[in-house]
This record gives sequence, C-alpha cells and structure tokens, in this order.
Amino acid sequence: MTLHTPVTDRILGQVQRTHGCDLDTLTKSLSDLSWGQVFLEVDRLSREGQVQVTRDTGGRYMIQLPNHNRAFASH
Repeated sequence: MTLHTPVTDRILGQVQRTHGCDLDTLTKSLSDLSWGQVFLEVDRLSREGQVQVTRDTGGRYMIQLPNHNRAFASH
C-alpha cells in the first residue's frame, strides 16, 4: 500500500478536479511548490500507475488519472 503525502494528495486532487492538465498548469496551481517538487512527484505517481503522463501535439506533458483515458479517447 502506498502512503500519500500532502504533496501527493494535492497533485492528485488538482488533476482530478481539472480532469487532466499539463505539467506547467499543474505547477502554477501549486505555486508554493517548486517545479522540481511537482515533477518528481508526478514522475513517481506515473511509475506507480496513479497518473498517466502523455505528450500532446504541442509538446506539452499532459497529466491525467488513468480512469479518465477512456473519456478523453471518446471525445
């Protein structure tokens, strides 16, 4: 079982509220955290399968919860 830190909860909460967002927007929404802190936690969450990171056609890194993939694919 994975322990969630306050940073983890904040990142997961923000991604859930926005139904996915890009890394820069996520970092700006958590302005008290550095870009590096957000990146490292997103990387860890991605490796654990708690978020999915993809790259859009504009080169931005998009973060979403795994259960939102089907919804995005159908739109």
